[in-house]
Amino acid sequence: MTRTFMTFIATLFFLASTCSVLAMQEQTSALVQDPIEQLRLTPEQRQRIRMILEQNKNERQATNRRLREANVALDQALDAEPIDENVVEQRVNELAAAQAAQLRMRIQTEMRIRRELRPEQLAVLRSLHLQIRDVMNGQRQLNMRPGRESLRPNQRNTVFPHRNINQP
Repeated sequence: MTRTFMTFIATLFFLASTCSVLAMQEQTSALVQDPIEQLRLTPEQRQRIRMILEQNKNERQATNRRLREANVALDQALDAEPIDENVVEQRVNELAAAQAAQLRMRIQTEMRIRRELRPEQLAVLRSLHLQIRDVMNGQRQLNMRPGRESLRPNQRNTVFPHRNINQP
């Protein structure tokens, strides 16, 4: 779910391609116009944003590659027989560092893009953020398993069905 959210946000902020957004409006969904069109970017703004994206393209690709490799390395460490907890911990730290680097780059890029926007465009962007949040919250609710409210964490911080202690 986090990857989907990050991908959607990145698409919006990087303005690499156009997309449609599904917005929830008081219990009904309606297709809204293209977010990029809603920002009403001038040709100069579009050009400056393209330049911003081009300037960090190689670094962004390297960061994304590092994140994928860290995920694979963690999966391999977890699949190893026997599992070496020290290696797993190291892989978790590497993955966290890669995620932090990716987030840092996304935020820095977003800040540079925001500097190119006029106040009314920033207001539209904030509105789009809220729509995205609403859509994601709606999807999160749809993805909840039935009966999930009857589950609770156990001592190992995992979730198992709640059992009535009077049952055998």
